[in-house]
Amino acid sequence: MNGLDIAPGFHHVAVQTDDVDATISWYEEFLGATVEWSLDTFSPLTHARLPGIRKLVEVRKGHARFHIFDRAEHSRGGPDPLGYQYQHIGITVDRPEDLVRLRERWLRARERTDLRWARDEPPSDIVTDDDGMQSLYVLDPNGLELEFIYFPGAGS
Repeated sequence: MNGLDIAPGFHHVAVQTDDVDATISWYEEFLGATVEWSLDTFSPLTHARLPGIRKLVEVRKGHARFHIFDRAEHSRGGPDPLGYQYQHIGITVDRPEDLVRLRERWLRARERTDLRWARDEPPSDIVTDDDGMQSLYVLDPNGLELEFIYFPGAGS
Protein backbone atom coordinates (compact mmCIF):
# COMPACT_ATOMS: atom_id res chain seq x y z
CA MET A 1 0.00 0.00 0.00
CA ASN A 2 1.58 3.27 -1.16
CA GLY A 3 -0.86 5.89 0.12
CA LEU A 4 -3.15 6.65 2.99
CA ASP A 5 -6.35 4.66 2.98
CA ILE A 6 -8.38 7.58 4.32
CA ALA A 7 -10.26 10.48 2.77
CA PRO A 8 -9.79 13.53 5.00
CA GLY A 9 -12.68 15.96 5.22
CA PHE A 10 -12.35 19.68 5.80
CA HIS A 11 -14.01 20.83 9.05
CA HIS A 12 -13.06 24.42 9.99
CA VAL A 13 -10.64 27.33 9.70
CA ALA A 14 -9.23 28.73 12.94
CA VAL A 15 -8.92 32.52 13.02
CA GLN A 16 -6.75 34.10 15.72
CA THR A 17 -7.77 37.69 16.37
CA ASP A 18 -7.40 40.40 18.97
CA ASP A 19 -11.15 41.17 18.85
CA VAL A 20 -13.38 38.09 18.90
CA ASP A 21 -16.66 39.99 19.10
CA ALA A 22 -15.83 42.31 16.18
CA THR A 23 -14.66 39.37 14.05
CA ILE A 24 -17.86 37.46 14.82
CA SER A 25 -19.94 40.51 13.90
CA TRP A 26 -18.14 40.81 10.58
CA TYR A 27 -18.68 37.13 9.63
CA GLU A 28 -22.36 37.49 10.62
CA GLU A 29 -22.74 40.64 8.51
CA PHE A 30 -20.70 39.43 5.51
CA LEU A 31 -21.66 35.75 5.23
CA GLY A 32 -24.80 35.65 7.34
CA ALA A 33 -22.95 33.20 9.61
CA THR A 34 -24.45 32.21 12.96
CA VAL A 35 -22.77 31.47 16.27
CA GLU A 36 -22.94 27.72 16.92
CA TRP A 37 -21.12 27.51 20.26
CA SER A 38 -18.65 29.28 22.54
CA LEU A 39 -15.99 28.13 25.03
CA ASP A 40 -14.12 29.96 27.77
CA THR A 41 -12.55 27.00 29.62
CA PHE A 42 -9.90 24.84 27.96
CA SER A 43 -7.93 21.65 28.43
CA PRO A 44 -4.27 21.65 29.47
CA LEU A 45 -3.39 20.60 25.90
CA THR A 46 -5.19 23.63 24.45
CA HIS A 47 -3.45 25.95 26.94
CA ALA A 48 -0.09 24.41 26.00
CA ARG A 49 -0.74 24.85 22.25
CA LEU A 50 -2.36 28.30 22.52
CA PRO A 51 -1.00 30.05 25.63
CA GLY A 52 -3.29 32.82 26.79
CA ILE A 53 -6.42 31.61 24.97
CA ARG A 54 -9.46 33.18 26.60
CA LYS A 55 -12.39 32.59 24.27
CA LEU A 56 -13.23 30.36 21.29
CA VAL A 57 -16.41 30.74 19.23
CA GLU A 58 -17.59 28.75 16.22
CA VAL A 59 -19.51 30.63 13.53
CA ARG A 60 -21.01 28.72 10.64
CA LYS A 61 -22.61 29.31 7.29
CA GLY A 62 -23.58 26.13 5.46
CA HIS A 63 -20.60 23.78 5.59
CA ALA A 64 -18.08 26.59 6.26
CA ARG A 65 -17.09 26.80 9.91
CA PHE A 66 -14.77 29.41 11.42
CA HIS A 67 -13.30 28.95 14.90
CA ILE A 68 -12.57 32.46 16.14
CA PHE A 69 -10.34 32.88 19.18
CA ASP A 70 -8.20 35.36 21.04
CA ARG A 71 -5.11 35.13 23.21
CA ALA A 72 -3.93 37.32 26.08
CA GLU A 73 -1.17 39.69 25.06
CA HIS A 74 -1.85 39.21 21.35
CA SER A 75 0.73 41.15 19.34
CA ARG A 76 -2.01 43.08 17.52
CA GLY A 77 0.27 42.89 14.50
CA GLY A 78 -1.37 41.75 11.29
CA PRO A 79 -0.22 38.65 9.48
CA ASP A 80 3.14 38.92 7.76
CA PRO A 81 2.31 38.64 4.04
CA LEU A 82 5.64 36.90 3.42
CA GLY A 83 5.60 34.79 6.59
CA TYR A 84 4.67 31.15 6.97
CA GLN A 85 0.90 30.96 7.17
CA TYR A 86 -1.99 29.76 5.08
CA GLN A 87 -1.97 32.22 2.21
CA HIS A 88 -5.73 31.91 1.70
CA ILE A 89 -8.64 29.55 2.22
CA GLY A 90 -10.73 28.46 -0.80
CA ILE A 91 -14.50 28.15 -0.37
CA THR A 92 -16.74 26.93 -3.20
CA VAL A 93 -20.06 28.45 -4.24
CA ASP A 94 -22.77 26.84 -6.38
CA ARG A 95 -23.46 29.59 -8.92
CA PRO A 96 -21.35 32.30 -10.58
CA GLU A 97 -23.83 34.94 -9.43
CA ASP A 98 -22.98 33.97 -5.83
CA LEU A 99 -19.59 35.60 -6.39
CA VAL A 100 -21.25 38.85 -7.45
CA ARG A 101 -23.52 38.75 -4.39
CA LEU A 102 -20.58 38.01 -2.07
CA ARG A 103 -18.61 40.94 -3.48
CA GLU A 104 -21.62 43.22 -2.92
CA ARG A 105 -22.14 41.83 0.61
CA TRP A 106 -18.46 42.41 1.45
CA LEU A 107 -18.75 46.06 0.39
CA ARG A 108 -21.96 46.50 2.45
CA ALA A 109 -20.45 44.71 5.46
CA ARG A 110 -17.34 46.92 5.27
CA GLU A 111 -19.57 50.01 5.20
CA ARG A 112 -21.88 48.83 8.01
CA THR A 113 -19.24 47.63 10.48
CA ASP A 114 -16.99 49.99 12.39
CA LEU A 115 -13.90 47.80 12.78
CA ARG A 116 -10.16 48.28 12.81
CA TRP A 117 -8.89 46.59 9.63
CA ALA A 118 -5.43 45.01 9.51
CA ARG A 119 -5.26 45.59 5.74
CA ASP A 120 -7.36 48.20 3.99
CA GLU A 121 -7.88 46.48 0.63
CA PRO A 122 -11.13 46.14 -1.32
CA PRO A 123 -12.33 42.79 -2.69
CA SER A 124 -10.79 41.71 -5.98
CA ASP A 125 -12.62 41.78 -9.24
CA ILE A 126 -14.14 38.43 -10.18
CA VAL A 127 -11.57 36.69 -12.36
CA THR A 128 -12.15 33.80 -14.79
CA ASP A 129 -9.42 31.35 -15.83
CA ASP A 130 -9.13 29.51 -19.15
CA ASP A 131 -11.26 26.59 -17.85
CA GLY A 132 -14.11 28.87 -16.77
CA MET A 133 -13.34 28.71 -13.03
CA GLN A 134 -14.22 32.03 -11.40
CA SER A 135 -12.67 33.45 -8.23
CA LEU A 136 -13.28 36.33 -5.83
CA TYR A 137 -10.68 37.25 -3.20
CA VAL A 138 -11.63 39.16 -0.03
CA LEU A 139 -9.99 39.93 3.30
CA ASP A 140 -11.54 39.59 6.72
CA PRO A 141 -10.86 42.37 9.29
CA ASN A 142 -7.78 40.47 10.52
CA GLY A 143 -6.16 40.59 7.08
CA LEU A 144 -6.84 36.91 6.34
CA GLU A 145 -7.65 36.15 2.71
CA LEU A 146 -10.65 34.11 1.60
CA GLU A 147 -11.09 32.92 -1.98
CA PHE A 148 -14.62 32.14 -3.11
CA ILE A 149 -14.61 29.84 -6.16
CA TYR A 150 -17.18 28.82 -8.73
CA PHE A 151 -16.35 25.68 -10.76
CA PRO A 152 -18.48 25.32 -13.90
CA GLY A 153 -20.12 21.95 -14.52
CA ALA A 154 -19.02 19.18 -12.17
CA GLY A 155 -15.65 20.84 -11.45
CA SER A 156 -13.92 20.66 -8.11
